Amino acid sequence: MKNVVLIISCLLAQSIFSQKGLQKLLKKYNQETVPYIHVENLNEKDDNTILLDAREPREFEVSHLNKAICVGYDHFNLKSTLQQLPKDKNTKIVVYCSLGIRSEDIAEQLKKAGFTNVFNLYGGIFEWKNKGNTVVNKENTPTEKVHAFNKEWGVWLTKGIKIYE
Repeated sequence: MKNVVLIISCLLAQSIFSQKGLQKLLKKYNQETVPYIHVENLNEKDDNTILLDAREPREFEVSHLNKAICVGYDHFNLKSTLQQLPKDKNTKIVVYCSLGIRSEDIAEQLKKAGFTNVFNLYGGIFEWKNKGNTVVNKENTPTEKVHAFNKEWGVWLTKGIKIYE
């Protein structure tokens, strides 16, 4: 019984530590000008929410959230992205990337374009997968693979199969 309690305590401490670490990382890189939405508060089956993936196409092809639209980051084009979005600027839009850093930049541009209901997915696709949620590949088939961006950022992905190419 003591071993079970010890294991549960260790897992809880690890979870709290990793959340604190992620929070610290995001504070370091983000201005927090866009509100976060946490994984547990995102219902990907909600057809009224637009999901935008701010990772590069090669990352998106490995895996992405179901129904997400790849808008990229390095060559993000606001004008072409706006053509893919509803005219209603109050539509709920959730932008994500690997961890929530690149997505903040894209979400800020959407806010400047007049969108009022824009969120940044806290922890990005890594947190989505770490919490046991499904991702799909370019054929929209569920996959365990997640593009981990690089080895430095890949440490934040604790579930799934890390892909780096």
